[in-house]
Amino acid sequence: MQNGEQVGQHLRENIEKQAQRMAQAEKERPTLLAQTVFLGTLALLFVVPVVGGAYLGRWIDSQLAGYSYRWTISLLITGLMVGGWNVYLYIQKH
Repeated sequence: MQNGEQVGQHLRENIEKQAQRMAQAEKERPTLLAQTVFLGTLALLFVVPVVGGAYLGRWIDSQLAGYSYRWTISLLITGLMVGGWNVYLYIQKH
């Protein structure tokens, strides 16, 4: 019977550890406000370079002779890449 008691004791310890981990995870769960701030930060990290690239490219195109979208498209795509990289780095850090 001693072997059965050891198995029962081992099972009891594992269940207690799992219950403690679940309680700790529940305490550390982010609030709705924290999740909203996180998503807002991600949005800003992505949108600001995209919009900035589009505006800068449009301004450069308006300063040059002729009517083209060369700089607008180029800087918009660059803004997309920079914004994506910003989001990637931020998620890796947090």
